[in-house]
Formats: sequence, C-alpha cells, structure tokens
Amino acid sequence: MTEGQRPARGPFVAFKRHVRAVSVPGEAVFVCSDQDVTAVRGAGVETLLDLLDGSRTLPELLREAASSMPAGTAGRVVRRLTEANLVGYRHGAPRPSGSAERCSAEAYWDRAGLDGAVADGEVCRRPVAVICVGDVDGEAARAACRASGVTPVGEDADADFALVLCEDYLMPELRDTEARLRAARRPWLLARPFAAEPWTGPVFEPGGDGACWSCLAHRLREHRRGELSVQQALGLDRPAVRPVPSLAAVRAVGLHSAVLETAKWLAGLRGSEQRAVCVMDGLTLRTTHHPVRRRPQCPSCGDPSLVAERTRRPVVPVSRPKAEGSGSNDRALSAEQMLRRYGHLIGPVTGVVTEVRPMAGLPEGLHAYDSGHNLALRGHSPTAMHRVLRARSAGKGTTAAEARASALCEAVERYCAAQQGDELTVTDSLVGLGDAAVHPNTYQLFHERQFADRDRWNASHTPFHHVSAPFDPHRPTEWTPVWSLTAGVQRLLPTSTLYFGCASGGSPDGLWADSNGNAAGSSPEDAVVQGFLELVERDAVSLWWYNRLRQPGIDLDAFDEPWLAGLREALGRTGRRVWALDLTSDLGIPVVVAVSRRTDAEVPDVVLGFGAHFDPRLALRRAMTEMVQTLPPAAAGTAPLPPDQYQLLPDPGQSALTPGSFRPYVRHDDLLADVEGIRELVAAHGLELLVLDQTRPDVGIPVVKILVPGLRHFYARFAPGRLYDVPVRLGQLGRSTPYEELNPVPLVL
Repeated sequence: MTEGQRPARGPFVAFKRHVRAVSVPGEAVFVCSDQDVTAVRGAGVETLLDLLDGSRTLPELLREAASSMPAGTAGRVVRRLTEANLVGYRHGAPRPSGSAERCSAEAYWDRAGLDGAVADGEVCRRPVAVICVGDVDGEAARAACRASGVTPVGEDADADFALVLCEDYLMPELRDTEARLRAARRPWLLARPFAAEPWTGPVFEPGGDGACWSCLAHRLREHRRGELSVQQALGLDRPAVRPVPSLAAVRAVGLHSAVLETAKWLAGLRGSEQRAVCVMDGLTLRTTHHPVRRRPQCPSCGDPSLVAERTRRPVVPVSRPKAEGSGSNDRALSAEQMLRRYGHLIGPVTGVVTEVRPMAGLPEGLHAYDSGHNLALRGHSPTAMHRVLRARSAGKGTTAAEARASALCEAVERYCAAQQGDELTVTDSLVGLGDAAVHPNTYQLFHERQFADRDRWNASHTPFHHVSAPFDPHRPTEWTPVWSLTAGVQRLLPTSTLYFGCASGGSPDGLWADSNGNAAGSSPEDAVVQGFLELVERDAVSLWWYNRLRQPGIDLDAFDEPWLAGLREALGRTGRRVWALDLTSDLGIPVVVAVSRRTDAEVPDVVLGFGAHFDPRLALRRAMTEMVQTLPPAAAGTAPLPPDQYQLLPDPGQSALTPGSFRPYVRHDDLLADVEGIRELVAAHGLELLVLDQTRPDVGIPVVKILVPGLRHFYARFAPGRLYDVPVRLGQLGRSTPYEELNPVPLVL
C-alpha cells in the first residue's frame, strides 16, 4: 500500500434491493418482499433499520446503532434478516440509481442471493456467442438477449459463454459445435425454444465433471430408434422435420427461458437444475427437469475403452450375502433397495428406461409393470415385432415393488445387451481361432433340416423363432471373449450372438442374439444365478413342449401361501382357471409352468408362465407371476397358444406334487454358495458355464449373459442333443421323438 492510500471499505450491509421497509410508529417496522412481510419489533429497531442503506459496513452499523440498542441485540436482528434473504452484503460503495430496468434486474439478482449490482454488471459485461443450428430465428434470439441485458455476439467472437439454439437436440451439426466449444473451453447452454414443448439446458462445461452433448445424444437416440427407419427411407443424415404445433407466445416463452438460463450462468448462479433438460409443456406450462449424467465410457468426455476392459477381465464371483425380504429373487438387495438405488435410471427424456408403469387390464390385486420396448427385437421390422407377444419389456412380482424392480431390471438388461459400438471384438474365422472359439450352433442348436427349410419357415414365424443362416467356419467374423467359470479360461463367441442390434439375417455372419440367459441383478453374483436359472427353465420347457411330455400336476392347495391364494382368487373373479405342472429335468432344479385359461369363452385363451429356482416354492411363485404378466396381451386378443396342446394338462396317471415331493432344499445365505453350486452342477453334467459381463458403466446395475452350450432354448431349435436324449434317459419316453414328430407349434412367450 503506497503512502496516502487508504484500505478499501466494505462489504456494506443493506436491505436487499427487492425489499422495502415501512415503519409504523409504536407498532413495528414491516419489511416487505414480493413473497412475504416480516414484522420487526423492539426498542431501537427503527434506528437500526434506517441504517441499512448500504453505506455502512457491519461494524460501522453496529457502532452507530449502539445508541438505541445493545450491539448483541442489533447483531441478532441483522442475522435473522439475513437468514430470511432480506438483508445482504454489497461489495461496492453506494451509487446513483440507474435505469428502472437495471434497478429491477439488480433486485432480481439480490432476491436470488447474489449482490445484485455485481451480478447485473457481470451479465451486461460478458458477451455471449449466439449460435443457431437448423431452422432457428437468430434475430429473435439476439433481441431477447438484449432485452435481458445480455450482450449477443457472433460465433467467432471472443465470448465467455455460448447460447446454442437448435431445431432438434440430435442435429448432426451439434457434434462439430460441441468440439469447437470444447477446444475453446467455453461453457454453453443448449436449447430448443421454437417447439410445442420448448427444451432448455443443460449447460455443458468443457473440462468439468459433468456430461457432454454426446452423453445426452446417446440417451436421446436410444429413445428415438423408431425414427431411424424414417431417416433411412428418406435418405436423411438428421432427424426428419416434424410439424411444430405452437403459438408465438409459446415460442417466446421458450426463447426467453433460454436467455434467462444464460443470464443466470453469467451472473454466477449455480444449481443442479443447470445439469438437466428442462421441458415445458406448452399447454399447461408445467415444467419437468431431466438430469443429464455423464457416461463414463463416452467417447467424447470419458474413456471409451471401459466396456472392452471389463470384458477382458475374468469374472470372479465374491461373497455376497442375500438380502432379507428379496421376494422370489434371492438378491443381494431387496426390490425396495433396488428402486431407491437405481430409480434415477427411469425418465422419459434422459433415462435409460423411459418409464415403468403398471400394466393395464390386470385383475385387482395382481402386479405386473411395463418398461418399454423389448430391445431383444432391436433391428427387426415393426411388422414382425407386432406379432410377438413379448414385444415390450416387463416385470413381475407378488408386490408392486417387486414387479416394478423386475421391470426396471429387464429393461436395463436389454439396454446393456444392445450393441453400442464399444464392445470388445476380434475379427477372425472359427478355423483361424482354433479351440478358443465356440461354434455358435452348439448353443443356438438349429437342425440341418431347419437350415434347409429356413426361407419358408422364417416367412411365417416370429423373429424369436427365425432360423439363422448356416455358419461358415472359414469366413472372418467378429468375436467377443466370454469367461468360462468351469474351465477358468476365456472362450470366443460370435459378437452378433451376444449383443442385440442386427436384423434377421442382417449381420455379415447371418447370426443374431436372443435374450436367453440375459440377466440383471443387484450384484454380479445374483445376475449369474438368475441368468443360469433362466437357462435351466428354458431347457426344461423345451423338453416338455416339443416332446409333448405329460407331466405331473402340482397341488396348489398344498402350497399354503397367502400370495397364491390371492392370485387364484383374483383370476377366479375374471373367469379364469389356473393350474401348474412340474417340468423338472435331469438337472434337478425345480421348474414349474403355470397355466391359465378362460372358462367362460367359446375359445378359451391360454396363457403360460415359467419359473425355475432351487426352492420349489419360489419356482412356483416365479411361474405364477410370469403368467400374470402375460395376461394383458392375451386380453388384447393375442393369446399365444392354441387350446389343443394336451401336454398343458396334468398327467392323470401321476399324483399331484406337494412341496414334500421335491428334493429337499437347503437355502444358502450367500450368493457365492449358489454360484459355486451351479458351477459344480454344470461340470457334473459335462457342460460348460460361460459368462459375459455386459454391465455398462453409465448404468451401474450388474448385467450378464450366461451361456451353457448344449442346454436347449424354448424357441424352435431342433438340433440333436438333450431334446431327444433326456426324456428317454429319465424314462419319460420309450424312444427319442423323431424330428418330424416334434411339436409343430413353436412356443411363443
């Protein structure tokens, strides 16, 4: 400090600019804001409040007020007014009042918790690059900026911030715009103001820990896959132009909302809503905020090698205690815990899952939830999907929480199994890879006669039952490593059989993936268990269905379960009869099919549900709740099965089974014990347990795909093997069913 230079004073304490004080002698001083009126009473308060004009620091204020009240009392009054956002600090000396517009702006920022003069100065001082992408009225945007004190400049000008206004958040030009702004380390706000539902936000901060435009665009594309066929048909490199049913007033609100968010950023306001897309309903004026989260594997702002690195690592199960109250799932977390931990994945704009909603048409007291399109059908034509009962993902349970969590997990499971471009692959032929490679037909299990007849068959059956082209072992294809839990080594399987994404016959190798063995869990261990149990279930169902085996019924009265009594009563009220059969195969894990048919219709629609679990009670529970899940589509006239399949009825020559008829079950408290038991069971049958970790870093819910080559699908796959051998080995048939005598009706679920 040079001689004669005095230290700067401040900060100064004062009423906020959005506040007025009115004194009523003998009553109180009334401090009025646009939100409330606060009465301040006590000896000397008039003197104290008169001093809050912004010309005094707090020590000066308390010193001058001491003549009318104790300093401690004065300090407490000022503190309470400050906590109520009525008094604050100003960082500059008092100055003459500016224009009415500037005074109003300063009051706005004061009300927001800032020093109004400083904040308004920042807004006016810092230029903003206004960038228009697509059919956007740039002049209207610049005029809106100037009206709120924001200084608009061109894209190439030196600016502290950018306001990017677009026709659609998926305009391809936004990729280059983002790259330029990232290189300049310039924060920017994205907005779509000229729409029936204006969108504003988020603010992207290059170099920060938040999401980038590519993170957001990935989510939006997943929700708008139905538009891809339109774009392809029209030869477009961008979203097709849509009608804009809007009014000038709605467009103005959308534009000024974007300018407001820009001004807030310049002024220094920071909040979580700035990392979200704000959607305004142009009819109701309701707004919703949809957080945009960073994708750790994003190729623009993250590490795109994360998924491949996860695939390279061995799958090593660890000790994982089971949660209490996890229903029929034996999970590491209960349904309620799953929903609390991962509920943020549900959202119509930026969620992995657009929504999870109760299925319509269910009898009262039953629970099933819908969670969006079934991505296992990704790439198939809309016409083909229309013929598939399970064209949507869904969830089941005996409680609403169980069903909701199940629906969330199924949608996430399929999201993670959809090709996203960052999967680990190697390109070679089956012959070139040698013993590490697994021939796809060892787990897809098509018969040579099916290959020969594939064109006729595929023309008349749903995508799940399509027959692939024969695999050429000499042709190079993409392969992905999976981990063998039985052999402790990596195997290589064709990538197209592991990830959804190629239409029927559309992949270069002629293969595609199905959801058999895909599972999401609250831990990797319970995902492994769930995926394997699904394989056991489907294998047993295939043996039963295609051989038309007569299986023993299950005595439902002997399973004294409140949930079961309620389910049967609810179905009875709708004119439905329900029964169950035991399908347990040589693997020894209880498998149950639940069957329901209408008794009051000329053509009784038949619906099925399947379940497998070490505990026969839980196998029955899973089968019954899955059967409930199929009721709404059946009610809509898409009953999956003809009523003349005699194997649907209990074998009259066998006694109905009770809980005591099954092999004694000893429950483990740790999922690792279940995984070890599965590994030993598979090895004892001369099979191999393969695991692909499909967990996506941006999702967090563990997801796996389990494969056991040799176990059957419940799809129409008729290659030699267990389908023909096991029923004879178990004494269910005296001879193997010839190929031409297998059930000609494919099982659809």
